[in-house]
Amino acid sequence: MESPTAPQHITLIGVGLIGGSFVLDLKHKGLAGGVTGIDLNRSNLERALERKVIDRAFECICAEAVGGADLVVIATPVATLPAVCVQLAPLLDHRTVVTDVGSTKQSAINAFRQYLPQHLPRCIAAHPIAGSDRSGALAAQFGLFQNKKLIICPHGKEDSDGLYLVESLWRSAGAQISRMSAHEHDAVFAAVSHLPHLLAYAYVHQIATHPDGEVYFDFAASGFRDFTRIASSHPAVWADICMANKHSLTALVDGQQQQLAVLKAMLEAGDAAALYRYFEKARQARDDWSASQ
Repeated sequence: MESPTAPQHITLIGVGLIGGSFVLDLKHKGLAGGVTGIDLNRSNLERALERKVIDRAFECICAEAVGGADLVVIATPVATLPAVCVQLAPLLDHRTVVTDVGSTKQSAINAFRQYLPQHLPRCIAAHPIAGSDRSGALAAQFGLFQNKKLIICPHGKEDSDGLYLVESLWRSAGAQISRMSAHEHDAVFAAVSHLPHLLAYAYVHQIATHPDGEVYFDFAASGFRDFTRIASSHPAVWADICMANKHSLTALVDGQQQQLAVLKAMLEAGDAAALYRYFEKARQARDDWSASQ
């Protein structure tokens, strides 16, 4: 496949793990002429400059930071996208491609349609399926997206060259490109990403607020650590994601409560055989998934 043309000027709004890792990979491969970072946190910008994640730093969206950009990557919490688009609208060159990295795509496309209607053909909704419980510029790393999935959610009005640019750059970073509708995307990731975060937060909250919680934490070990790792994810990011995808999540929470009710009934009935079958079915499903990765 033909290599993408290196954008001479990339503006990254939100200099953290995902956006920072993306531009690091592009720089490493010679696919970014220069990167301007915009972030509200000055110390985070300083760390990004020190690590050469970005080449210039701004604490606000302004003409100097955005003007003439070939590509604008929005890597801020999903709830901020409407406000970011409002600020970008008068500053964008007609040729600038705008893309995001958010975990909810219906909300992203709605923001593009409502606040960047004249620029909609140059707006590409994307979601890299990679991450960590770390955040900020210090979390940015090379190779984060190698062999990871990147979902493009078309809204039907994209210019083919803008779509090609975004897909090609992500492919150059090692990602495997898939496309799906925004509705399907949000339903899928509510199930396999957003709900697990809710469950991890809820479980840690249950332990932390229990009268004997301090004792429980004293004796928690690897099982607790493995199950709760994602509860260390940034709460602002995940509160925004969950609220943006609340309709998909509420149905899944209902389903989880039904599963817990089934388990409770087995325990109360002392039905070890049923519990074994339940565990075995779940174990086999998980093992099948793991073997396919």
